[in-house]
Amino acid sequence: MTDGHFAATTPSREISAFLYENGYAIVDDAVDAAVMDRLAFEAAPFVEGSAHGRDTYDGQHTRRTGALIARCPAARTLVMHPVVRGVVGNFLAHATTYQLHLTQLITIEPGETKQKPHRDQMAFDFFAFPADYHVQCNTMWALTDFTAANGATHIAPGTGHMTDADAEAVDEIQATMRRGSVLFYDGKVLHGGGANTSDRPRQGVNITYAVGWVRQEENQYLACPSDIARTLDDDLLKMMGYQQGAFALGYVGDQVDPLAALRGSNEKVKTVGNFRDSNDAFQTFVDDLNR
Repeated sequence: MTDGHFAATTPSREISAFLYENGYAIVDDAVDAAVMDRLAFEAAPFVEGSAHGRDTYDGQHTRRTGALIARCPAARTLVMHPVVRGVVGNFLAHATTYQLHLTQLITIEPGETKQKPHRDQMAFDFFAFPADYHVQCNTMWALTDFTAANGATHIAPGTGHMTDADAEAVDEIQATMRRGSVLFYDGKVLHGGGANTSDRPRQGVNITYAVGWVRQEENQYLACPSDIARTLDDDLLKMMGYQQGAFALGYVGDQVDPLAALRGSNEKVKTVGNFRDSNDAFQTFVDDLNR
């Protein structure tokens, strides 16, 4: 029985299986200190310019700093990390594609109180997704050590499969982890930031992913200006949403591929080619048309 901590060399299917059952998983020491040092340096002026939260839920001693793709090149390493892509790809494999949903550096300062437990999928207008349908998969990277004292994320294991009433009986854990480690958690599990009773800020890089057919929480097309986007590689751009999210979703103008449009081309989306192998329902639809 694991305590929810995994080595970075663990097969992604093993991590995602634990995540599915428990709502969380932690991969220890996924990146080295140099990556986090670079990210902390790049983010520092933007953190300083970020306002504190509006209420106790946002955190009146908490700063939330977004647009990390444009502002912090080191964050791109975390977004496209192979362990993350493996786990998220397995976890959201029921959808045709998945995409970047949010990039946000969360700085919990000393004096912050414990956040109210919540389920992140409420962002989709409180839509009641089926119990077995996961719309998102989230990560929280430790930019500083996460400790019980400085506000490590609280998780109520297994509550993604429970009603709120049943979840009240579940004991929370705290996702304590070393700098450079990453917490995975799903959109259904009850969780929240911890109280910071220490004398230093706790910083976590919240990078979340969602199935390709929903609207992204952070508007990647405006958060990352097009002049910067054009300098990025195709795989990162597709993750940001410059791809078709599902059948007939996300093209530009006269059915132009969104990545091609960014690059100045009029190439049409290759709908059948993109979805034939990955979506049985779409293939059945095409087969019926061709009968």
